[in-house]
Formats: sequence, structure tokens, C-alpha cells
Amino acid sequence: MMKMLMITAMHSGAGKTVMSCAVMAALKNRGIRIQPFKCGPDYIDPMFHERVTGVPGRNLDLFLQGEAGVRRTLKRAERQTGAGYGLAEAAMGYYDGINGTDRASAWDTARRLGLPAVLVLRPEGGGVSLAAQVKGMLSFRPENGIRGLLLSGCSAGLAAYLKPILERETGLPLLGFLPSMPEAEVESRHLGLLTAGEIRDLPARLSRLAAAAEEHIDMEMLLSLFEEPRRVCCEEREESFGPAPARCRIAVAKDEAFCFIYADTLDALREAGAELCFFSPLHDRRLPESADGLYLPGGYPELYAGALSRNGEMRRSVAEAIQRGMPAVAECGGFLYLQESLEDTERKVFPMCGVLAGKAFKTGKLQRFGYLKLTEDADSLLFCSGEEIPAHEFHYWDTTAPGAALRAEKENGRAWRCAVTGKSLYAGFPHLHFDGKAPLAARFERACEEWRREKNS
Repeated sequence: MMKMLMITAMHSGAGKTVMSCAVMAALKNRGIRIQPFKCGPDYIDPMFHERVTGVPGRNLDLFLQGEAGVRRTLKRAERQTGAGYGLAEAAMGYYDGINGTDRASAWDTARRLGLPAVLVLRPEGGGVSLAAQVKGMLSFRPENGIRGLLLSGCSAGLAAYLKPILERETGLPLLGFLPSMPEAEVESRHLGLLTAGEIRDLPARLSRLAAAAEEHIDMEMLLSLFEEPRRVCCEEREESFGPAPARCRIAVAKDEAFCFIYADTLDALREAGAELCFFSPLHDRRLPESADGLYLPGGYPELYAGALSRNGEMRRSVAEAIQRGMPAVAECGGFLYLQESLEDTERKVFPMCGVLAGKAFKTGKLQRFGYLKLTEDADSLLFCSGEEIPAHEFHYWDTTAPGAALRAEKENGRAWRCAVTGKSLYAGFPHLHFDGKAPLAARFERACEEWRREKNS
């Protein structure tokens, strides 16, 4: 069984991602094959994790997947990569979950799976008071799982000063620190960090982080924390993972503009019987030959609106395929691509595919954000009537035609209509996970297989 550890913090901005990448890079340099994970619905951090480890980053999301789905992700990763170690980076603060609760939080994930956690602290003018905060974290939940501390953005002198204080007052070992490293920082924009593929000198930055981790962190003590036995659910069963015999081909957009894809969504589609063929709406001219379905994931089409628009042959290829009835899923960025037009970051307007009648525009602020549940009144490509499907939204662009096929509702009771659906289409802002409780991958594959038979008959 894979040995695992979680890196978490009291709040966002404490340095979890840099710390996680530094530790992963140091472990890789030691010849350790490590499987990276990210708690929650984040798409960008797993890209960095993959660049560090060479292993696809995977999400552990109790809301989108359910506990069974999260455990399935762990097993799939173990089977596919053969990694002996798994490192999970938490999202937000350790106890921060759905709608002001600890449900589906990093702590909830660690508790259910039995993962030990290391708390990253950014010491800013605190000494004993920092220890008091840590003690609050430890006492907040009896089964807290926190086994050690790491300091981020900290000088050697401050770390030496804090070590006896923190260890005496909290009873936890201080495993080390990372100094402030401006040369290794990653810039941010409206949806978070720049993606790993956009940073040309990323290998050099990761090399500096690995060296800093080896110099300032007790890697042997940290490795010993991975040895804590992981909790196994009595309901877990043996499952076979791997592609099923291909019965259809699904074209998956994947390039600089469309890159928000869960690794387990792709695996679930393969296991359902789909052969995946990747293409670029930016650089290719037409959809892949013999495609039976189309998946347009989220990403940053607004940053590449001009280039996407200039590729008129691809836009026409996509529009013609959907209009002919090819099953298609378009999430968030993919949804924007199907609109009549799209504003870029400078508010210049460019024609898009025109499958949908909306005009997508920049709002200048975060729109609907967070977890939600979707329900539909009638059966469609991915949804059964009355069924609740968990989803996630996070976007700064909107459209004049957001759709009204689905009822979206947040845990706090806020509700609205969204998305365009039909027998062969799902298009909307909500991101879906295809390997959760509902068999979305199997439904999509089945529709693509049926369309393949119809067009070939």
C-alpha cells in the first residue's frame, strides 16, 4: 500500500504549493517515485506536481467524488504508477470545508483516509503566539492527524529561534524550513498561479527548491511520517483499472487554452471504453479523424481569444460536428469557446464557434464560485431526471446566454439556472468530475458509441 503524507496549513497563502513542490523534488532526487495529489477541485497545482514528479497529479475531492471515489483514485494511482509514496497538498486552511463547515475539507480527507499531516506555518512577527495558534489547531478536533511542522519564507535565524518554542509548546517536531526564495516564486493571475507550461525556467526553479529542502528540512524525519498506516475502509473492494476495449473515440481538447482536466476523468472515460485522441483548438485545423465525441474542458480561452478566432477552420469543424449531433461536453472555458463571441482580457471581441447564441464578456470580478449541486427535469446526455450531480464553478467571464436547463444550488440555499443540455450536449460553466458517484463517463461513452453506430450505418 502506498505510504502517504499531507502537507497543509492554517490558511491559504502560507506556502503549501511551494513547500509541496520542494519536498517532492527533493524526494525525486533521492530516487523515490512519488505520486502527487491535490485536495479539492484545483486544476493548476496538479500541473506543477506533474512537472516535479513526472507522474500525473490527481485530485482527492470528497464533494465531487464521494469517499468511494477518492479511495478509487488512490487505488488507481497505485496500480498505474507503482509509486511507493504519495504526497497530498491540501487546499485552503486545514479545516475549511463546505459552507463554513469542515465537511470535504483537507482535514476531513486526512481523517477518512488516515493520513498524517504536516502543518506549514508562515511566521510573521509571532513566537509563542504562533505556538498558541498551532495548539488551537491541535485541540480543535481530537483526531487532528497533525504530526509535524514546517516553516515557509523563514530565515535560518528565525527558524532556530522558533524551534524550541514550537516544540516545547506544541509537542510537535519542527521538521525544518524553506527560506524566502523570490527566484523560485510563481506569478499569479485571475484564476490563480500561472500554469506550469508557461514558465520557461521551471526546471531551474524546481532544482533550487529541491536543494533548499535538502539543506533546511530533516528529510529523514519527514520520510518517517509516511510510515503511519493508512486507514482502509471495510467496504473497499478489488477493482480492475485500465482501458476497456475501445468502442468509440473521443476528441479531447488539450493545449494552452484548454488545460483544466482531471486525470481521473480521462481514466474513467478510458475504463468506460473510450479511446481518447487529443487535439489543439489553437494549433490544429480540424477535429481528429473518426472522432465520435468531443470534450472541451476549461482553461484560459480568454487569454487566447484572438488566436482561437483566427483558426476559423477549427471553429467550423467543431460547430459542424456538434450541429450534426456528435455528443459534446463543454465545461467553463469550453463553454465560452462555443459562444458566438468572446472578449479577451483587453475587452476586444472575437468570433467563436457560434454553436450557442451568447456573447461572452469579461466581468472584472469573480463570478459564481465554489461547490454546487446540479439537477435537471429531464434526461439528457449526462443527467437523469431529478438526479443531483456535484459540480464546481470558478470563473471571471460570463455570457449573455448562460443557459437554463439545470438548477444549480449551493449549500447555503442560493440557486440559479444554468447550462445548455440535450440528448447530445452538456455545455455550461460548472466543472464536472466523471469519476464520482454518478456514472458520467459511462453515459458519455455510451452516447458516443451510439452516435458512432448511427453515422456508420
